[in-house]
Amino acid sequence: MIKLVASDLDGTLLQDGAQELTPRAIDLIHQLTQKGIYFVAASGRQYDNERRVFRAIKDEISYIAENGSVCIHQGQVISRSTINPGLCTRILEEIKKENNFEVVVSREDTCFIENNDPEFVNHIVNVMHNTTQIIDDIRKVDGPILKIAICNMTDGPHIIDKYLHHLQTLFGDEIKVVTSGNIWIDFIAPGTNKGAALSGLLKLLKIKPEECMAFGDQYNDVEMLQYVGTSYAMSNAAPGISYYSTYVTDSVEDVLEDLLRL
Repeated sequence: MIKLVASDLDGTLLQDGAQELTPRAIDLIHQLTQKGIYFVAASGRQYDNERRVFRAIKDEISYIAENGSVCIHQGQVISRSTINPGLCTRILEEIKKENNFEVVVSREDTCFIENNDPEFVNHIVNVMHNTTQIIDDIRKVDGPILKIAICNMTDGPHIIDKYLHHLQTLFGDEIKVVTSGNIWIDFIAPGTNKGAALSGLLKLLKIKPEECMAFGDQYNDVEMLQYVGTSYAMSNAAPGISYYSTYVTDSVEDVLEDLLRL
């Protein structure tokens, strides 16, 4: 019997760049929670942003934000991970050597960006609706830092994949460096991932992993997909993600509808 459902957002519950849940998704998740099944939004997005996405049912669900760096249930922080300040400095100094990437530095209360690229600023502030502060130098952000993310909005996956390998070579022994969508690379504190955050929540709720279902499409979802008893990779997921899942689906909503019929 499924007692908890966890889902990634971008590329999974939100398809084709959508920033709003469909009315059907909201209704299905509401029905799940009314039936006593917990729902967890598990995303690389910030907590404030996730609550905006789920605003119609925001107090009915739990949240894993910043790729597992923070987990919040009923308004209470269940777990939190931060990046070593010295390591943050070295990562940001390395990224600053390139001109092809915009940077987001995330604290629990806000995220920080620079005002270099109007398209990027518009995407973060007006499309994603992040709680955001714009500063002159991203290297001067005060911690504690939950996550660093970099983005290339023009050259696409090719340059991301190449730069990912470079960053993993430099920092992979100290921090998790992973894609979080086709144009994003995330740096996440050691031992931090969506699966680890979900594990802490399950202990609190006294739910077993085999009683859980999860959905994802990127390598930042792998630990979560492997941790639960029933997992779904999206049919348009990154190459190889289906290897870590039980099933493949075109639609989270269709699976949730089937679950509600049981």
